[in-house]
Amino acid sequence: MTKQFGYGLLGLKKFKALSSVSFKLYSEPARIFVVIGETGSGKSTLLKLILRMLIPDGGTIVYRGRDVFRLNREGVRWYRREVQAVFQDPYESFNPIRRIDTYLYDSAKFLLNIKSREEASPIIDEVLRFVGLDLERVRGKSIKEFSGGELQRISIARAILSRPRLLLADEPVSMLDASLRVSVLNTFREIRDKLRSTIIYVTHDLATAYYIGDEIAVMYRGVLVERGPMSDVYSEPLHPYTKMLLNSILEPDIEIRKKIKPVKLSSIEIGEFLTPGCKFASRCPYAMPKCGSKEPPHVAVDERTVMCWLYVR
Repeated sequence: MTKQFGYGLLGLKKFKALSSVSFKLYSEPARIFVVIGETGSGKSTLLKLILRMLIPDGGTIVYRGRDVFRLNREGVRWYRREVQAVFQDPYESFNPIRRIDTYLYDSAKFLLNIKSREEASPIIDEVLRFVGLDLERVRGKSIKEFSGGELQRISIARAILSRPRLLLADEPVSMLDASLRVSVLNTFREIRDKLRSTIIYVTHDLATAYYIGDEIAVMYRGVLVERGPMSDVYSEPLHPYTKMLLNSILEPDIEIRKKIKPVKLSSIEIGEFLTPGCKFASRCPYAMPKCGSKEPPHVAVDERTVMCWLYVR
């Protein structure tokens, strides 16, 4: 899947914000699939494509055998029941002049085809209790009567109202106090375990990723550079960019830190998106001459894939 955006004067020049990103997820067993990368890696663009907020310039998304960009009106409604999202800022998810409970009732009407409040109320109360609240606490209240953590829990409740098979989470704890983050992360674990929903969890924080994830995909400048089981990638990173990410957090295992060489961080540059070779070549301590001119293939290493010339034999 590929997505281009414009830059420069009038935006007439193009760069690939996503470049041939491809992966498969299976509904069984339900898993938390973490997509990690620094700002500008293409994480949010990927989620917007999955949500049909953007249209790809190449490739497509197939969900349960159906091309999501070729759905008719009823198909779009089906897809919205199946795929829901929780976003970063809970305060932007709700209009301050509307009562919070109206969002839940409207979602029940649209997604579940429930016409009356009497029928919707017990269902809404059930999902609110799942996230640690209840309808009595929410009913008739406005946004200013809730903390950020409570609003994010309400956002999660609204998202799971239709029992989606796929839940997208875009940095959902980054704006919460540290004391609340683990609690919200545990809620996502319960959604995986009790509702059997697969979760695509986007973050730039490797510590959070390790806590919550079953599998991880590492993105850099629009390409997926490494993917595999969380424990394997964390304990022995393959791609130099993954090593840099691990080096940026406190790692208690000294043996792991010995394997990770420091890499100097730099600001986002369009030039890295435009390079015909490896996007990380200009920052990589292991770069070879061909790295800057020829894109590396995806190489299978045990249960992982890595996009790096170091592993091409």
